[in-house]
Amino acid sequence: MHQPLAFQPLTSQPLASGSSTDILAIANNPVLWICVAGVFGVIIIQSVIFMKAARRAAPSVEMSSQDIRTSFRSGAVSAIGPSLAVSLVAIALLGLFGAPAVLSRIGLIGSAAYDVSAAGIAAGSMGAKLGDASYTQSVFAVAFFAMSIGGAMWMLATLILTPILRKGDAKIRSVNPAAMAIVPAAALIGAFSCLGLTELPKSAIHVLSFVVSAAVMGLCLLLAKRLGKSWLREWGLGFSIVIGLGAAFLAAAPGLAA
Repeated sequence: MHQPLAFQPLTSQPLASGSSTDILAIANNPVLWICVAGVFGVIIIQSVIFMKAARRAAPSVEMSSQDIRTSFRSGAVSAIGPSLAVSLVAIALLGLFGAPAVLSRIGLIGSAAYDVSAAGIAAGSMGAKLGDASYTQSVFAVAFFAMSIGGAMWMLATLILTPILRKGDAKIRSVNPAAMAIVPAAALIGAFSCLGLTELPKSAIHVLSFVVSAAVMGLCLLLAKRLGKSWLREWGLGFSIVIGLGAAFLAAAPGLAA
């Protein structure tokens, strides 16, 4: 007698590790949330230490308790604008990096331009691009590592080199005060302009988004200078990203474009 055939259930073959494009499946990993909680805990402890140190130092500079409360309140109010600006950028990047990465990097460090450029360079080194079909879990891991290690080295370099560079800064300013303002600004403009210009040949929508974002940022800076509204400088990046994304969406949507 023939033995009955044993039918095996059909199962789909799993994707190779890291080849999935479901970024949020690993971006919201509980381990990352635990790390974020630890980072926020350190920030809270540091804030408490600084506030206590300010209260102890207040009598030496003839500040009363009322002056301290006023300064704390002023600092809290003045932080609302920059915080909201960073929040706008963070919301736009949640789909790319997930909440833990955005909170631990952009939400705390606040340098969205640096983190996005670092992630873009890391993704490019693997032949991928942020947000498209080549942006897999492996690429996300490398990009997030680049963002994190870059930020860590940034903070360590600041901690170690600040006392050393302060002496050189004072010496250069005594010779040519404008040099220390022009050189860092020129370096940043050159780096980020290069990153933006590489997107232009890809499509007309890329060009439109670039032009609109640049125009909005320039308008915010101009209005901040003309009207004396310094908060526009802080909100400029958020405005330019959101309006640039809106312009690209309108241009790409078939029904709206027609």
